[in-house]
Amino acid sequence: MRQVLEFEKPVIALREKIAELKKFTTDSDLDLSEEIVKLETRLEKLENDIYTNLKPWDRVQMARHADRPTTLDYIEHLFTDFLEFHGDRYYGDDAAIVAGIAKYKGQPVTVVGHQRGKSTKENIRRNFGMPHPEGFRKAARHMQQAAKFGRPIICFIDTKGAFPGRAAEERGQSEAIARNLMEMAGFEVPIICIVIGEGGSGGALALGVGDRLLMLENSTFSVISPEGAASILWKDGGKAKEAAEKLKITAQDLKELGVIDNIIPEVRGGAHRDLASQAELVDRAITDNLAQLEKMDKQVLLEKRWEKYSNIGAYTE
Repeated sequence: MRQVLEFEKPVIALREKIAELKKFTTDSDLDLSEEIVKLETRLEKLENDIYTNLKPWDRVQMARHADRPTTLDYIEHLFTDFLEFHGDRYYGDDAAIVAGIAKYKGQPVTVVGHQRGKSTKENIRRNFGMPHPEGFRKAARHMQQAAKFGRPIICFIDTKGAFPGRAAEERGQSEAIARNLMEMAGFEVPIICIVIGEGGSGGALALGVGDRLLMLENSTFSVISPEGAASILWKDGGKAKEAAEKLKITAQDLKELGVIDNIIPEVRGGAHRDLASQAELVDRAITDNLAQLEKMDKQVLLEKRWEKYSNIGAYTE
């Protein structure tokens, strides 16, 4: 059964009413076309009112939508000849991270991204998109290879955060994340990072240091989840909506704060509504940014990357 978000219920109810009238018209001799047109006009206005005035908590729900496109969905639509690699050469493979080489419009690139499941069984296998240290080390290994052979790196970010379990900590979770931050800061190839769903804490940052940090319109990027922040600030996880407002975790807030470079628009109703159309919007963003970055000298690329991150959080009185 398709997931329906609370704020979408009026839209869904009206769509069902229109479908019901159309079916009734088809099955009988009664002409209800005039009523259907009126309802469709009303639906257009209702969708515009709802989807252009989403609150931060609404966007959090959109970012978490069960049908939201994943890294592998975008890989299938945007790249050709994708060859996935496995393992970190230290401990094992982590299915929460997908990494490999592919061609983007004929150009060799390295693609890395978080991968959550779309069913209970797959979510368990991929640990709900929350990587262990071996996942981050796998990502680092392939980004190092990309730097060696001069391939641009495309990262897709979609995770609640790095897995906080005891085994992950014993295998060096924080060290693996920190090493990724350090390594990505120094790679002499273009790096484009795109938040396609949730961008949570260090798990997101480990794939988020690049020349361009882009966010889908209804994605989120934050040091902590709204529920986690509410539990800390008010000792009440039920105040997640209020926390989402305070955290400034939406693409719109982060663009205004200078944390991200640009926002990739979404199809009306969210990326899950039309994967093909959404992939085209992401494709356009990758093409435009890659063209700009590939014109830069390696030293200029590194200097601008350093300048980009050193300016985050800076302010004047």
